[in-house]
Amino acid sequence: MNVLVINCGSSSLKYQLINMNDESVLAKGLVERIGIEGSVLKHEREGIDKVKFEQPLKDHKDAINLVLKTLVDPTCGAVKSLEEIDAIGHRVVHGGEKFAGSVKITDEVVNAMKDCIDLAPLHNPPNIIGIEACKELLPNVPMVGVFDTAFHQTMPEVSYIYPLPYELYKELGIRRYGFHGTSHKYVTERVAAITGKDLQGTKIITCHLGNGASLSAIKDGISIDTSMGMTPLEGLVMGTRCGDIDPAIVTFLMNKKNLSVEDIDNLMNKKSGVLGISGVSSDFRDIEGAAEEGNHRAQLALDKFAYTVKKYIGSYAAAMGGVDTLVFTAGLGENSGSSREQICEGLEFLGIEIDKEKNNTRGKEVEISKEGSKVRVFVIPTNEEVMIARDTVTLTK
Repeated sequence: MNVLVINCGSSSLKYQLINMNDESVLAKGLVERIGIEGSVLKHEREGIDKVKFEQPLKDHKDAINLVLKTLVDPTCGAVKSLEEIDAIGHRVVHGGEKFAGSVKITDEVVNAMKDCIDLAPLHNPPNIIGIEACKELLPNVPMVGVFDTAFHQTMPEVSYIYPLPYELYKELGIRRYGFHGTSHKYVTERVAAITGKDLQGTKIITCHLGNGASLSAIKDGISIDTSMGMTPLEGLVMGTRCGDIDPAIVTFLMNKKNLSVEDIDNLMNKKSGVLGISGVSSDFRDIEGAAEEGNHRAQLALDKFAYTVKKYIGSYAAAMGGVDTLVFTAGLGENSGSSREQICEGLEFLGIEIDKEKNNTRGKEVEISKEGSKVRVFVIPTNEEVMIARDTVTLTK
Protein backbone atom coordinates (compact mmCIF):
# COMPACT_ATOMS: atom_id res chain seq x y z
CA MET A 1 0.00 0.00 0.00
CA ASN A 2 1.43 3.38 -1.04
CA VAL A 3 0.53 6.42 1.06
CA LEU A 4 1.19 10.00 -0.01
CA VAL A 5 1.86 12.20 3.02
CA ILE A 6 1.26 15.93 2.51
CA ASN A 7 2.13 18.83 4.80
CA CYS A 8 0.92 22.19 3.47
CA GLY A 9 2.34 25.42 4.87
CA SER A 10 1.27 28.94 3.97
CA SER A 11 3.57 29.07 0.92
CA SER A 12 5.19 25.63 0.98
CA LEU A 13 4.33 21.95 0.66
CA LYS A 14 6.32 18.95 1.90
CA TYR A 15 5.51 15.47 0.66
CA GLN A 16 6.60 11.85 0.95
CA LEU A 17 5.37 8.80 -0.90
CA ILE A 18 5.78 5.81 1.43
CA ASN A 19 5.48 2.12 0.64
CA MET A 20 3.75 0.87 3.79
CA ASN A 21 4.68 -2.76 3.18
CA ASP A 22 8.13 -1.93 4.56
CA GLU A 23 7.73 1.80 5.35
CA SER A 24 10.32 2.71 2.73
CA VAL A 25 10.28 6.20 1.23
CA LEU A 26 9.74 5.93 -2.52
CA ALA A 27 10.10 9.68 -3.10
CA LYS A 28 9.99 12.95 -1.20
CA GLY A 29 10.23 16.63 -1.88
CA LEU A 30 9.50 20.22 -1.06
CA VAL A 31 7.61 22.89 -2.97
CA GLU A 32 8.53 26.44 -1.97
CA ARG A 33 7.29 29.94 -2.76
CA ILE A 34 3.74 28.88 -3.70
CA GLY A 35 1.88 31.97 -4.91
CA ILE A 36 5.15 33.92 -4.94
CA GLU A 37 7.57 34.67 -7.75
CA GLY A 38 10.25 31.99 -8.04
CA SER A 39 8.15 28.90 -7.20
CA VAL A 40 10.25 25.73 -7.14
CA LEU A 41 9.84 22.01 -6.49
CA LYS A 42 12.83 20.01 -5.18
CA HIS A 43 12.32 16.28 -5.60
CA GLU A 44 14.29 13.25 -4.40
CA ARG A 45 14.07 9.59 -5.30
CA GLU A 46 16.51 6.89 -4.35
CA GLY A 47 18.83 6.00 -7.21
CA ILE A 48 18.71 9.35 -9.00
CA ASP A 49 20.16 12.81 -8.42
CA LYS A 50 17.93 15.43 -6.82
CA VAL A 51 15.88 17.29 -9.40
CA LYS A 52 14.47 20.79 -9.39
CA PHE A 53 11.49 22.17 -11.29
CA GLU A 54 10.96 25.92 -11.48
CA GLN A 55 7.62 27.18 -12.75
CA PRO A 56 4.89 29.59 -11.62
CA LEU A 57 2.54 28.04 -9.03
CA LYS A 58 -0.32 30.37 -8.22
CA ASP A 59 -1.82 28.22 -5.43
CA HIS A 60 -1.61 24.88 -3.59
CA LYS A 61 -3.70 23.16 -6.25
CA ASP A 62 -1.01 24.02 -8.81
CA ALA A 63 1.65 22.78 -6.39
CA ILE A 64 -0.08 19.44 -5.74
CA ASN A 65 -0.70 19.00 -9.46
CA LEU A 66 3.05 19.44 -10.07
CA VAL A 67 3.87 16.98 -7.28
CA LEU A 68 1.57 14.36 -8.80
CA LYS A 69 3.08 14.86 -12.26
CA THR A 70 6.56 14.51 -10.79
CA LEU A 71 5.66 11.29 -8.94
CA VAL A 72 4.67 9.63 -12.25
CA ASP A 73 7.41 11.23 -14.35
CA PRO A 74 9.14 8.49 -16.45
CA THR A 75 12.59 9.78 -15.47
CA CYS A 76 12.37 10.79 -11.82
CA GLY A 77 8.98 9.46 -10.73
CA ALA A 78 8.38 6.71 -8.18
CA VAL A 79 5.22 5.10 -9.60
CA LYS A 80 3.93 4.43 -13.07
CA SER A 81 0.47 5.89 -12.56
CA LEU A 82 -1.53 7.79 -9.95
CA GLU A 83 -3.60 4.63 -9.43
CA GLU A 84 -0.65 3.32 -7.42
CA ILE A 85 -1.36 5.97 -4.74
CA ASP A 86 -3.74 4.15 -2.42
CA ALA A 87 -4.36 6.84 0.21
CA ILE A 88 -3.32 10.34 1.27
CA GLY A 89 -2.45 11.47 4.79
CA HIS A 90 -2.60 15.17 5.59
CA ARG A 91 -0.89 16.89 8.49
CA VAL A 92 -3.33 19.33 10.10
CA VAL A 93 -2.00 21.66 12.79
CA HIS A 94 -5.07 22.35 14.92
CA GLY A 95 -8.01 20.11 15.70
CA GLY A 96 -9.14 21.96 18.82
CA GLU A 97 -11.28 19.79 21.07
CA LYS A 98 -13.04 18.31 18.07
CA PHE A 99 -10.43 15.64 17.29
CA ALA A 100 -8.74 13.36 19.81
CA GLY A 101 -7.26 11.20 17.06
CA SER A 102 -6.75 10.93 13.33
CA VAL A 103 -9.89 10.77 11.19
CA LYS A 104 -10.93 9.83 7.69
CA ILE A 105 -11.67 13.07 5.87
CA THR A 106 -15.27 13.86 5.00
CA ASP A 107 -17.06 17.13 4.24
CA GLU A 108 -18.11 17.27 7.90
CA VAL A 109 -14.50 16.87 9.04
CA VAL A 110 -13.35 19.67 6.73
CA ASN A 111 -16.05 21.95 8.12
CA ALA A 112 -14.90 21.13 11.65
CA MET A 113 -11.32 22.02 10.61
CA LYS A 114 -12.62 25.35 9.35
CA ASP A 115 -14.19 25.96 12.76
CA CYS A 116 -10.66 25.73 14.21
CA ILE A 117 -9.19 28.42 11.92
CA ASP A 118 -9.43 31.06 14.65
CA LEU A 119 -7.11 28.90 16.77
CA ALA A 120 -4.52 28.48 13.98
CA PRO A 121 -5.08 31.22 11.39
CA LEU A 122 -1.67 30.76 9.75
CA HIS A 123 -1.71 26.97 9.55
CA ASN A 124 -5.18 25.50 9.20
CA PRO A 125 -6.17 27.41 6.01
CA PRO A 126 -3.31 26.00 3.89
CA ASN A 127 -3.89 22.55 5.43
CA ILE A 128 -7.51 22.73 4.29
CA ILE A 129 -6.57 24.08 0.86
CA GLY A 130 -4.26 21.08 0.39
CA ILE A 131 -7.05 18.68 1.32
CA GLU A 132 -9.52 20.33 -1.07
CA ALA A 133 -6.95 20.34 -3.89
CA CYS A 134 -6.27 16.60 -3.44
CA LYS A 135 -9.99 15.90 -3.35
CA GLU A 136 -10.39 17.64 -6.70
CA LEU A 137 -7.33 16.08 -8.36
CA LEU A 138 -7.70 12.57 -6.89
CA PRO A 139 -11.42 12.31 -6.06
CA ASN A 140 -11.44 8.53 -5.54
CA VAL A 141 -8.43 8.30 -3.21
CA PRO A 142 -9.33 8.13 0.52
CA MET A 143 -7.75 10.77 2.73
CA VAL A 144 -6.97 11.01 6.45
CA GLY A 145 -6.33 14.07 8.63
CA VAL A 146 -3.67 13.72 11.35
CA PHE A 147 -3.72 16.53 13.91
CA ASP A 148 -0.74 18.01 15.77
CA THR A 149 -3.00 18.59 18.75
CA ALA A 150 -4.73 15.20 18.92
CA PHE A 151 -2.13 13.31 20.99
CA HIS A 152 -2.46 15.89 23.76
CA GLN A 153 -6.24 15.61 24.05
CA THR A 154 -5.63 13.12 26.88
CA MET A 155 -4.42 15.94 29.15
CA PRO A 156 -6.48 16.25 32.33
CA GLU A 157 -8.48 19.42 32.90
CA VAL A 158 -6.02 20.64 35.54
CA SER A 159 -3.27 20.61 32.88
CA TYR A 160 -5.11 22.33 30.06
CA ILE A 161 -7.20 24.95 31.82
CA TYR A 162 -5.86 28.53 32.09
CA PRO A 163 -6.50 30.70 35.18
CA LEU A 164 -8.81 33.05 33.26
CA PRO A 165 -12.59 33.41 33.63
CA TYR A 166 -13.92 29.91 32.91
CA GLU A 167 -16.49 31.40 30.55
CA LEU A 168 -13.68 32.28 28.11
CA TYR A 169 -12.81 28.60 27.84
CA LYS A 170 -16.42 27.64 27.20
CA GLU A 171 -17.08 30.50 24.77
CA LEU A 172 -13.80 30.79 22.85
CA GLY A 173 -11.96 27.53 23.54
CA ILE A 174 -9.09 29.26 25.34
CA ARG A 175 -7.09 26.38 26.86
CA ARG A 176 -3.84 24.50 26.41
CA TYR A 177 -3.86 22.31 23.29
CA GLY A 178 -0.20 21.48 22.68
CA PHE A 179 1.53 20.74 19.38
CA HIS A 180 4.16 18.41 17.87
CA GLY A 181 1.80 15.63 18.98
CA THR A 182 2.64 13.35 16.06
CA SER A 183 6.35 13.56 16.93
CA HIS A 184 5.81 13.02 20.66
CA LYS A 185 3.59 10.01 19.88
CA TYR A 186 6.14 8.51 17.46
CA VAL A 187 9.11 8.63 19.85
CA THR A 188 6.94 7.32 22.71
CA GLU A 189 6.05 4.28 20.63
CA ARG A 190 9.71 3.85 19.70
CA VAL A 191 10.64 3.80 23.40
CA ALA A 192 8.26 0.88 23.87
CA ALA A 193 9.74 -0.91 20.86
CA ILE A 194 13.36 -0.30 21.93
CA THR A 195 12.91 -1.28 25.57
CA GLY A 196 10.42 -4.07 24.93
CA LYS A 197 8.30 -2.73 27.77
CA ASP A 198 4.60 -2.03 27.89
CA LEU A 199 3.96 1.72 28.24
CA GLN A 200 1.66 1.11 31.20
CA GLY A 201 3.53 2.21 34.32
CA THR A 202 6.11 4.31 32.43
CA LYS A 203 6.96 7.97 33.05
CA ILE A 204 8.51 9.45 29.92
CA ILE A 205 9.58 13.02 29.13
CA THR A 206 9.94 13.69 25.41
CA CYS A 207 11.93 16.71 24.21
CA HIS A 208 11.12 17.82 20.65
CA LEU A 209 13.88 20.40 20.20
CA GLY A 210 14.21 22.35 16.98
CA ASN A 211 13.48 25.86 15.77
CA GLY A 212 10.09 25.17 17.28
CA ALA A 213 10.41 23.21 20.51
CA SER A 214 8.18 21.51 23.06
CA LEU A 215 8.31 18.98 25.89
CA SER A 216 5.67 16.48 26.90
CA ALA A 217 5.04 14.56 30.10
CA ILE A 218 3.84 11.10 29.05
CA LYS A 219 2.52 8.80 31.75
CA ASP A 220 1.33 5.28 30.93
CA GLY A 221 1.82 6.12 27.25
CA ILE A 222 -0.51 9.14 27.18
CA SER A 223 0.22 12.86 27.27
CA ILE A 224 -0.68 14.46 30.61
CA ASP A 225 1.01 17.82 29.98
CA THR A 226 2.96 19.66 27.30
CA SER A 227 4.81 22.96 27.10
CA MET A 228 3.11 24.59 24.10
CA GLY A 229 -0.28 26.07 24.87
CA MET A 230 -3.27 27.43 23.02
CA THR A 231 -0.74 28.36 20.34
CA PRO A 232 2.85 27.23 19.63
CA LEU A 233 4.14 30.47 21.24
CA GLU A 234 3.98 29.26 24.84
CA GLY A 235 6.63 27.19 26.55
CA LEU A 236 10.33 26.97 25.79
CA VAL A 237 12.58 29.65 24.36
CA MET A 238 12.66 28.77 20.64
CA GLY A 239 14.33 29.90 17.44
CA THR A 240 12.29 33.09 17.03
CA ARG A 241 9.47 32.58 19.57
CA CYS A 242 9.75 34.01 23.06
CA GLY A 243 8.03 31.18 24.92
CA ASP A 244 6.95 31.87 28.51
CA ILE A 245 7.01 35.56 29.50
CA ASP A 246 5.12 37.79 31.92
CA PRO A 247 1.90 38.58 30.00
CA ALA A 248 2.01 42.16 31.28
CA ILE A 249 5.08 42.68 29.05
CA VAL A 250 2.71 42.59 26.07
CA THR A 251 0.62 45.59 27.13
CA PHE A 252 3.71 47.37 28.48
CA LEU A 253 5.45 47.15 25.09
CA MET A 254 2.30 48.09 23.19
CA ASN A 255 2.00 51.26 25.29
CA LYS A 256 5.69 52.20 25.41
CA LYS A 257 6.51 51.38 21.78
CA ASN A 258 3.09 52.21 20.32
CA LEU A 259 2.83 48.70 18.86
CA SER A 260 -0.27 47.32 17.16
CA VAL A 261 -1.63 43.83 17.77
CA GLU A 262 0.11 42.72 14.58
CA ASP A 263 3.38 44.35 15.67
CA ILE A 264 3.48 42.63 19.05
CA ASP A 265 2.48 39.30 17.51
CA ASN A 266 5.31 39.63 14.98
CA LEU A 267 7.80 40.60 17.69
CA MET A 268 6.99 37.62 19.93
CA ASN A 269 6.74 35.04 17.13
CA LYS A 270 9.43 36.13 14.68
CA LYS A 271 11.95 38.39 16.41
CA SER A 272 12.37 36.85 19.84
CA GLY A 273 13.71 33.55 21.20
CA VAL A 274 17.38 32.75 20.71
CA LEU A 275 17.42 35.15 17.73
CA GLY A 276 16.29 38.01 19.95
CA ILE A 277 18.75 37.19 22.74
CA SER A 278 21.78 36.46 20.56
CA GLY A 279 21.23 38.96 17.78
CA VAL A 280 23.03 36.39 15.62
CA SER A 281 20.54 33.93 14.18
CA SER A 282 17.63 31.62 14.91
CA ASP A 283 19.80 28.69 13.79
CA PHE A 284 21.46 27.03 16.78
CA ARG A 285 24.46 26.03 14.65
CA ASP A 286 25.22 29.69 13.93
CA ILE A 287 24.73 30.59 17.58
CA GLU A 288 27.02 27.78 18.76
CA GLY A 289 29.69 29.01 16.33
CA ALA A 290 29.38 32.58 17.61
CA ALA A 291 29.52 31.40 21.23
CA GLU A 292 32.74 29.50 20.52
CA GLU A 293 34.22 32.77 19.27
CA GLY A 294 33.41 34.47 22.57
CA ASN A 295 30.08 36.14 21.73
CA HIS A 296 28.46 36.67 25.15
CA ARG A 297 24.90 37.09 23.85
CA ALA A 298 25.20 33.92 21.77
CA GLN A 299 26.32 31.98 24.84
CA LEU A 300 23.53 33.56 26.87
CA ALA A 301 20.97 32.37 24.29
CA LEU A 302 22.28 28.80 24.54
CA ASP A 303 22.30 28.96 28.32
CA LYS A 304 18.74 30.32 28.44
CA PHE A 305 17.48 27.61 26.12
CA ALA A 306 19.09 24.79 28.12
CA TYR A 307 17.89 26.35 31.38
CA THR A 308 14.24 26.45 30.28
CA VAL A 309 14.34 22.86 29.00
CA LYS A 310 15.91 21.78 32.30
CA LYS A 311 13.16 23.56 34.27
CA TYR A 312 10.42 21.82 32.29
CA ILE A 313 12.07 18.42 32.80
CA GLY A 314 12.09 19.05 36.54
CA SER A 315 8.48 20.23 36.61
CA TYR A 316 7.26 17.24 34.59
CA ALA A 317 9.14 14.82 36.82
CA ALA A 318 7.28 16.43 39.72
CA ALA A 319 3.92 16.24 37.90
CA MET A 320 4.35 12.53 37.17
CA GLY A 321 5.91 11.60 40.52
CA GLY A 322 9.20 10.70 38.84
CA VAL A 323 10.69 9.93 35.45
CA ASP A 324 12.17 6.74 34.04
CA THR A 325 12.90 7.75 30.43
CA LEU A 326 14.09 10.96 28.75
CA VAL A 327 13.98 11.28 24.97
CA PHE A 328 15.62 13.88 22.70
CA THR A 329 14.27 14.30 19.17
CA ALA A 330 13.89 16.79 16.24
CA GLY A 331 16.68 18.79 14.59
CA LEU A 332 18.53 20.10 17.65
CA GLY A 333 17.63 17.22 19.94
CA GLU A 334 18.90 14.68 17.43
CA ASN A 335 22.05 16.46 16.32
CA SER A 336 23.48 18.64 19.11
CA GLY A 337 25.38 16.64 21.69
CA SER A 338 26.48 19.84 23.41
CA SER A 339 22.86 20.95 23.92
CA ARG A 340 21.88 17.55 25.30
CA GLU A 341 24.83 17.59 27.69
CA GLN A 342 24.08 21.12 28.88
CA ILE A 343 20.42 20.29 29.46
CA CYS A 344 21.20 17.11 31.46
CA GLU A 345 23.96 18.68 33.54
CA GLY A 346 22.72 19.09 37.10
CA LEU A 347 19.85 16.62 36.73
CA GLU A 348 21.78 13.78 38.36
CA PHE A 349 19.53 14.14 41.42
CA LEU A 350 16.66 12.89 39.24
CA GLY A 351 18.74 9.91 38.15
CA ILE A 352 19.63 11.41 34.75
CA GLU A 353 23.25 10.68 33.86
CA ILE A 354 24.57 10.66 30.30
CA ASP A 355 27.70 9.05 28.89
CA LYS A 356 29.75 11.68 27.05
CA GLU A 357 31.11 9.18 24.53
CA LYS A 358 27.66 7.75 23.73
CA ASN A 359 26.33 11.32 23.53
CA ASN A 360 28.82 12.13 20.75
CA THR A 361 26.32 11.21 18.06
CA ARG A 362 24.19 12.91 15.41
CA GLY A 363 20.91 11.81 13.89
CA LYS A 364 21.04 8.20 15.10
CA GLU A 365 18.77 6.19 17.36
CA VAL A 366 20.89 5.49 20.41
CA GLU A 367 20.81 5.29 24.20
CA ILE A 368 23.16 7.88 25.69
CA SER A 369 22.65 7.26 29.43
CA LYS A 370 25.44 5.94 31.61
CA GLU A 371 25.51 2.31 32.61
CA GLY A 372 23.45 2.10 35.78
CA SER A 373 21.67 5.43 35.25
CA LYS A 374 18.26 5.30 36.95
CA VAL A 375 16.74 7.20 34.02
CA ARG A 376 17.32 5.86 30.51
CA VAL A 377 18.14 8.66 28.07
CA PHE A 378 17.63 8.19 24.33
CA VAL A 379 18.19 10.06 21.10
CA ILE A 380 15.40 9.01 18.73
CA PRO A 381 15.09 10.70 15.31
CA THR A 382 11.45 11.59 14.81
CA ASN A 383 9.45 10.45 11.82
CA GLU A 384 6.16 12.31 11.68
CA GLU A 385 5.57 11.26 8.07
CA VAL A 386 5.60 7.54 8.94
CA MET A 387 3.31 8.22 11.90
CA ILE A 388 0.86 10.01 9.59
CA ALA A 389 1.12 7.18 7.05
CA ARG A 390 0.47 4.52 9.72
CA ASP A 391 -2.69 6.27 10.87
CA THR A 392 -3.75 6.64 7.25
CA VAL A 393 -3.35 2.92 6.63
CA THR A 394 -5.29 2.06 9.78
CA LEU A 395 -8.23 4.26 8.83
CA THR A 396 -8.41 3.48 5.10
CA LYS A 397 -7.67 -0.24 4.78
